[in-house]
Amino acid sequence: MATRSDWALELQLNAVKDQAASTATESAIESALTHIGGSGSRNRRGGKQLISLLEEARSTAAQAEDWQVVRLLQDSLDYAEGRILKPEFEERYRLFQDGQQRNDILRDHMSMVLWAGSRFVTGKAKEFLEGHPGSSTAELLDHLSSLGQDALFLEAPPNRPGRYAIPRGRAETALWIERVIRRERVDVDDAAVEAHRIATSPEALALLAADSDGQMVFRAAELQRRAAGLDRLRAVAEDRTATEHDLQTALEGQHWIFGGRFVGEAAQRRLVPGDEIDIPLIRGDGSLHIVELKRAMSLPKPLVKRHRGAWVPAAEVHDAVGQAINYLVGLDENRQKIQGELGIETRRASAVVLIGHPGVQPDVPEQEINEALRTFNSHMSRVEVLTYKELIDNAERSLGSAGAGFAGTSPHTGNGDRRSSIDQRFLLMSLDRRGT
Repeated sequence: MATRSDWALELQLNAVKDQAASTATESAIESALTHIGGSGSRNRRGGKQLISLLEEARSTAAQAEDWQVVRLLQDSLDYAEGRILKPEFEERYRLFQDGQQRNDILRDHMSMVLWAGSRFVTGKAKEFLEGHPGSSTAELLDHLSSLGQDALFLEAPPNRPGRYAIPRGRAETALWIERVIRRERVDVDDAAVEAHRIATSPEALALLAADSDGQMVFRAAELQRRAAGLDRLRAVAEDRTATEHDLQTALEGQHWIFGGRFVGEAAQRRLVPGDEIDIPLIRGDGSLHIVELKRAMSLPKPLVKRHRGAWVPAAEVHDAVGQAINYLVGLDENRQKIQGELGIETRRASAVVLIGHPGVQPDVPEQEINEALRTFNSHMSRVEVLTYKELIDNAERSLGSAGAGFAGTSPHTGNGDRRSSIDQRFLLMSLDRRGT
């Protein structure tokens, strides 16, 4: 979704600026407003630059410990990136009508929705009681509850324009699918959302019906999702214009790429005042592992340099490792507070620094770069350095793609070849399971 920049955001930022406790925060917010343009202009500017400026303003407010402004600026970011809907944003901040009254149109819309819902429930209740005259109150409530759950799967039949249908029993099917997903610990972002999608897909339901255990479709769908996410990450990593924010966006929700030791990402990225972790991973035992992101193909300086006849990490790598170590020191010093407030164990937390790509130095063999970093890593106890290509190649091998990432071969032969390998692998697994 494109970055949203409009009058509502401009009004809200002006209100936030008035609440800023420090001059630095006020100046940072003013920079965002200047970028937007505003003041009657119809061509307000947004884009990645606006998001960057808002994040910088939020960081400045956090450093000043102006937490109220941090919260307001987070709402600004959520609105600009589409996570808050415009009616909710305008109502929340009373941006129009001088804040004296609520939006009459939204109020009337809500009243009509409630009226229509009440009329629908009343009608269905009468219909049920006419067909089941001896029913108890509990049975009536159960019927209405199941009807409400099925309403989430409302269909619009193409052969009946203007009419809608509620498929009975669809919610129960979706609930069963969700339980299978959770029991199998299939790595999806939201089991309920995935269950809803599969339950409304005739093709997926047919495959489920053909599979006695009802699991193959989930595993295959998850592998396809991972392969697609890996393709997106590789494209960004190989883009010479990609920023750290672009790489972070491509990695969000894909903790599996870092290996099976991790069960998810922490919701809170700012664990220590003044430090914001790019990706906070959680191990199975609840301990923290931080990921520090640097540029890939757009890295401005070399990854390695020649020193006394050998390749060694260059200054960019050492600076990134130093930053990661500073984060770890802060986590160690604030361990008890983080454990008590967030339930995250940070004692002896570890870190990985993702930086660069062999393509940054085409004159240096990829194997030499990897060996220089591995030698460097062998002398580090809590920080590891990887190139984006090595991370992606490792993840691709975990998906079962033949020949991925070996020196002297092309690990990126196209989506079709890799997807075909994945599909064949799961077909063989399914046939093998059915034959046992």
